[in-house]
Amino acid sequence: MVGNVNGARERAYLVALDYENQGVAALEEQMLELGELARTAGVSVVGTDIQRRPRPDPALFIGSGKADALHSLKHEAGFDLLVFNEELSPRQQRNLERKLEVKVIDRTELILDIFAQRARSKEGRLQVESAQLHYLLPRLVGGGDLSRLGGGIGTRGPGEQKLESDRRRIRHRIRELDKEIKEVRAQRARRREGRRRVPYPVVAIVGYTNSGKSTLLNALTQATVPAQDALFVTLDPTTRLVRLPNRHEVLMTDTVGFIQKLPTGLVAAFKATLEEVQEADLLLHVLDATRFNGRDQMEAVHEILSDLEALDKPMVLALNKVDRLSPDARRGVLAQDWSPARAVMPISALKKEGLRELGQAIGEVLPGDFVPIEVVLPYSQNARQAEFHARGKVEAVDYRADGVAMRGRLPRRLLPRFEPFLVSARDDAHESATRPAGS
Repeated sequence: MVGNVNGARERAYLVALDYENQGVAALEEQMLELGELARTAGVSVVGTDIQRRPRPDPALFIGSGKADALHSLKHEAGFDLLVFNEELSPRQQRNLERKLEVKVIDRTELILDIFAQRARSKEGRLQVESAQLHYLLPRLVGGGDLSRLGGGIGTRGPGEQKLESDRRRIRHRIRELDKEIKEVRAQRARRREGRRRVPYPVVAIVGYTNSGKSTLLNALTQATVPAQDALFVTLDPTTRLVRLPNRHEVLMTDTVGFIQKLPTGLVAAFKATLEEVQEADLLLHVLDATRFNGRDQMEAVHEILSDLEALDKPMVLALNKVDRLSPDARRGVLAQDWSPARAVMPISALKKEGLRELGQAIGEVLPGDFVPIEVVLPYSQNARQAEFHARGKVEAVDYRADGVAMRGRLPRRLLPRFEPFLVSARDDAHESATRPAGS
């Protein structure tokens, strides 16, 4: 739970600026999301306000009149924290705090605070601390700004004991973190290389935060990944083996949830984690079909995937929570154009509805890369026979005196395991053994 310097629960007033003609509905949806973020951080939300201006004020972001009104409202509403929906410049943040005599944070700092609370693994803590320090560094002015770090949002997490007023020390700590994160990336790369030697395709589950990604992974694998109705429950990726209806097996990886206006520093800090997305063979995009702004959420996910150069990967879209929709609403959602997804599947991860059809779609959309093959497997090669049946497409089987003749198609990556038993290889070996000496 978020607390201020006295340990009490912080009371926040949320502020947004409408200056890009976003539309009332879209901005209200963003404010609802900002409220969810605040509550996830443990803050009590006491009110919201949206100001319309042609552009942000360079000094205060909002107009000076609105700032005066907020100062007057501070005691009446009883808030001790202002949360802005947009990222503030260091100058705007300082000016607002001096004018309003209250702590001011922006959406970026709020998200960083949630990540600081949720990070569990060493990898997660390193990445969060790096993002925190990159955010803090330009906001240090002679060390005076650290007086605001008395407690509450923006003051917790793996890096809170290391936030020194001296910029040189912070830069030194950032360099240390960069080295440690580099090693984390190397470890992840080694684990991925190990998975490649066990030739399973990799499916990365991506999507907006709280769309049901972890619930879906649990439903498909009987895993126990933490899943709850809250934002950013999953920060550390989890990988599980899943058998599809076509009997082929894939590795599914649950990834950190995306969100609109996800801080670029956070994306950079979590590069080691997000590389799981870049290395995947297929993306399984989970979208909450009940959200009014589902299209905006999809575009936010696509924007981040594009930044990761992963948007061109084969994608299956899982429209989750359709059990909450009326039949007409369900048909309307399915009738929409959800490009670039190659298949769109309605599911309920919680009720485990539509999962078999989703598995079939994944199997069909996965990059084929199947090649025809004909082998004769000795009867002693039970494991190879089982592997052909489990991961290949068997077209014919013949039990012969010298072994089991199997014809069909296998993933290209499995071919090295079957090369010694290829019919052509066996024929060449037999021909060499029977050819007269000297011929």
